[in-house]
Order: sequence, then C-alpha cells, then structure tokens
Amino acid sequence: MSTAIGNTALAYARVWHLVDARGQVLGRLGTQIAQTLMGKHKPIYDPSSDCGDYVVVINAKHIAVTGRKREQKLYRHHTRFPGGLKEITFERLQEKDSEKIIEKAVSGMLPKNRLRSVRIGRLMIFPEAEHPYVENIIKRYDTKIPLVTQSIE
Repeated sequence: MSTAIGNTALAYARVWHLVDARGQVLGRLGTQIAQTLMGKHKPIYDPSSDCGDYVVVINAKHIAVTGRKREQKLYRHHTRFPGGLKEITFERLQEKDSEKIIEKAVSGMLPKNRLRSVRIGRLMIFPEAEHPYVENIIKRYDTKIPLVTQSIE
C-alpha cells in the first residue's frame, strides 16, 4: 500500500481547457484563466509547484470590456531609448494584435515568480475559432463565466 497522498502522476496530469472569449468581459475571463493556469481548481494546489492546466482561448478578437475602456484604456511599453515611451489604445491593439490583450491581462494576474513564464507558455490564444489543438481539448467553457454570489442567511 502506498503512503504517498496526492503527489501522484495522475493528480498532476494536465487537462486542456477550451475558452470561448466571444462577448466575455476581459477582467473576469482573465482571472478564471489565471486560476486554471496556476492549478487553483485542483485539490493538490501548492503555490510552489507547477500543477496547472493548458488553456486554449478562441475568438480573442471579439473580447468585451466594460464602460469606456475601449477608447480610454492604454497599453504602454518602453523602447529603452530616451523618450521611448509608446502608448496604444485598446481599440488599436485589438485591431493590430488581439492576442496580446488577453496575454497581458492574464500575465498581470499571475504571481510574479519563476513559474510565471512557464504558466504563460501553457496559454494558447487564437483570434478566431480555428486552432490546431482540437484533439487535445477535454473541457470546454463555451458559456459565459457565472458570477459567484453568496447569500447571507
């Protein structure tokens, strides 16, 4: 009889999740993706171990934001040259490279440690519905992510 509890290969098996981003709110979708990449949905979760799953996001071009963020949200980066601060709005970035929007949102929600780049590596984002990982998908999240509400009784 084995005395190892939870740290088996079956417990650490990685599952492929499909997320349809059409009409989803960016922030709420990003938190769910980040939790799946970290493995917080598994009972064996440990912050220092990498036990998360793969996430494939489709229809990234059709992501939604609330309020006036479409016109007002800015993404900034620096070229490392003097005066090299570049800004691009959400609208222009969505037209130019819609995958970067979800990648930046999820990356900002992951812990800033050595596992961050490994976890982001398991995130595959596609602008439309076509993707090459059709055979790998086990779980689908095609419906909108429900809001968690707690009733006080």
